[in-house]
Amino acid sequence: MKKADVIIVGSGLASLQLARHLSKDLNVIVLTKSFLKHSNSTYAQGGIAAAIGNRDTPYLHYLDTLEAGCHLNHPQAVMQLVQEAPALVEELIQDGCQFDTDENGALLLGKEGSHNQRRIVHGGGDQTGKRIVEGLIPHLPSNISIYENQFVFELLLDDIGRCYGVKSKDQENGPHTFTAPCVVLSTGGCGQIYSFTSNTDTITGDGMALAYIAGAELADMEFIQFHPTLLYLNGETKGLVTEAVRGEGAVLINETGERIMENVHPLKDLAPRHIVAQNIYDYLRKGQSIYLDISSIKDFQMKFPTVTALCKEEGIDLSKSLIPVAPGAHFAMGGIRTDSVGQTTVEGLYALGETACTGVHGANRLASNSLLEALIFGKRLAQHINCNPGNHIPVHKNKKNATVLFPALPEKKLIQHFMMDRVGIVRSAQELTEQMEWLESFQIERLHESSLDLLTVEQITRFFMMQTAWLITASAMEREESRGGHYRSDFPIERENWQKQQIIQQRSLERRAFNEQIKS
Repeated sequence: MKKADVIIVGSGLASLQLARHLSKDLNVIVLTKSFLKHSNSTYAQGGIAAAIGNRDTPYLHYLDTLEAGCHLNHPQAVMQLVQEAPALVEELIQDGCQFDTDENGALLLGKEGSHNQRRIVHGGGDQTGKRIVEGLIPHLPSNISIYENQFVFELLLDDIGRCYGVKSKDQENGPHTFTAPCVVLSTGGCGQIYSFTSNTDTITGDGMALAYIAGAELADMEFIQFHPTLLYLNGETKGLVTEAVRGEGAVLINETGERIMENVHPLKDLAPRHIVAQNIYDYLRKGQSIYLDISSIKDFQMKFPTVTALCKEEGIDLSKSLIPVAPGAHFAMGGIRTDSVGQTTVEGLYALGETACTGVHGANRLASNSLLEALIFGKRLAQHINCNPGNHIPVHKNKKNATVLFPALPEKKLIQHFMMDRVGIVRSAQELTEQMEWLESFQIERLHESSLDLLTVEQITRFFMMQTAWLITASAMEREESRGGHYRSDFPIERENWQKQQIIQQRSLERRAFNEQIKS
């Protein structure tokens, strides 16, 4: 057993930002499921949104964030986020992060969907995430110990419900125990529970499932953002084609060359992501192919090296200026419910990044606010822990029951297929009911109070995928309207009685979701 002051589960941008700013007097352990740089953050092609331009202000950024989030956001959390953004970008520059600039050395500001100003800061065109991650790692002090290939499968709770550590398994399924008064979940979202996704292969909803099993509150799980443009070949998505491509002038067309967003929304190809994704999905369901026409973009390969490499790897001839695309699961607006510093409803347990629901995204995340959120909240939590390091000693150690017979859970591909078909971009009561009955037939709740020590990483991963799928499905059934990343064909419009209503889930509440009014 290894002891520390802080345990961070995950190695994405939020985790690294937290570790970077924690006091050097603290013993910090970072546990990552694969290796240090393998995270959604590293592969993030979008940039950081910040009101830096001469005509821009944090208030305009605030308004765009609320509009994209269908006003389900927590206004105070959004205002704090956008006000801190310009100083954050300046701090990254001072730390040596190289962002794209013009010939005079001024930051190049891009424009993406739902932004009414050019305010997106990029690094290396479409390599922003990679540049920031690689910029933060050298700044990690010597008090940070990194353990790779550690799959965290249990949060340790004492008899009064406080979190005091984690259990993990290595590549050989060998068990390990780590204890600390502060445990931070920053494991990313849950994109891999869908068959079409931009997420890396490790993003299977682990943090959300862990927190739910431990009794923490989760919020907004029905809101899944489907990115409109993933490279699409032979019925499979191959990787992300960043929204910045449309920001530079690319347009979506069908097989006959007709622009499909022309009469759908005033912002056309830069409409909010859920609107663009749903429109593409409608064409695909009718058997039509959709393409990004990049013919208007000069020096495409220089501006978008990551997208270029992806297309070449998959045999796409960019000289034809057409990239076949389809929407896929990209970002979870919901997650583990936290306060303004990342504290969850379980003492000693914190959450950051996409794993958390801070209230800033509402029903649909504004483009390039995710890296911003990770960096802002990572630093903010570090400041909180530095002032409140925690030193509680567990009041007896709550032990799980003996391992029950592991239920015959379905294979990953079947979980992904049914989630995409029944709880994907377009949902209905019938499909959601079918999915809920299917999920509950496996009785996964039998594992909630059972020891998982003897199960393999692969078995636990499927259990966590099923648990997270259940959370999303239950919330989607509860919200009888369409809003942001949640679209119900049987309730196709926003309904006034659901305005400002948030669905909270907590296992100790007998697995029953309830609504809570969002505070202004």
